[in-house]
Amino acid sequence: MRTTFDALGPFIPVLGGPAPPEPQDAAHRRYRTVFISDLHLGTPGCQATALLDFLKTHPSDYLYLVGDIVDGWQLRQRWYWPQAHNDVVQKFLRSARKGCRITYVPGNHDEFARHFLGHRFGGIDVQDEAVHVAADGKQLWVIHGDCFDGIVQCARWLAYLGDNLYELTLKLNRHLNYLRGRLGLPYWSLSAYLKHKVKKALNYVTHFEVAVAQEARRRGHQGVVCGHIHRAEMREIDGILYCNDGDWVESRTALVEHYDGRLELVQWVPSHDSHGLGHRTQVEAV
Repeated sequence: MRTTFDALGPFIPVLGGPAPPEPQDAAHRRYRTVFISDLHLGTPGCQATALLDFLKTHPSDYLYLVGDIVDGWQLRQRWYWPQAHNDVVQKFLRSARKGCRITYVPGNHDEFARHFLGHRFGGIDVQDEAVHVAADGKQLWVIHGDCFDGIVQCARWLAYLGDNLYELTLKLNRHLNYLRGRLGLPYWSLSAYLKHKVKKALNYVTHFEVAVAQEARRRGHQGVVCGHIHRAEMREIDGILYCNDGDWVESRTALVEHYDGRLELVQWVPSHDSHGLGHRTQVEAV
């Protein structure tokens, strides 16, 4: 994936460059870079425990937090902050202390963090955007993506309404999947089903992806990494590699870079055995 690093002016520092060979450790696979977004800490829908398991077993040299890490919209309505959410934040801080280069690109749900662009907190750099140079030399633009969402930009009341409806859908989803679990059935996402079935939703996703890729091309990058729409995807759009790392509310996906520059979209599947850990499954690779 590509990441863009936005400072407080026209200067955009570029991260990346040569890296040591990838360690061979099947139990704890180390990546050169991990991109995650849309955690929505502060909401009941956040799968913080699964995320924490993934981060513990998949350390990286670079970590990009690509927006909507904390859900300020929902926290303003109702305070919700269990220990698991605090553990995720502590994990980020520990990783930074151990040398992981962490860049935090705020989104629309955590737009309060945009007041601190260019600052560093606990070793975590807060930037409006970033440029990541992959091990194979490709430049990847990293941005949350809400600036390409006309509803967020032009009709915020509609965005808030949609967010509350989405939270309602997630609540129904939790009850539905509790019953499915009792019946021995796998997880099923109601909201993802609706997104794939409603034509207007599909058109919105397509327009969003094309707009982001076109802007990456205009800026001279070979690819873009974003989040925002909660739909993990990795494909070429007119010669630009479009990567969306998904979310940790439903899909539990991340975009990762290996030490040879190879990019992979992975999903974390929590385990139901006595050890409590899950396993990683490949979704797509480039």
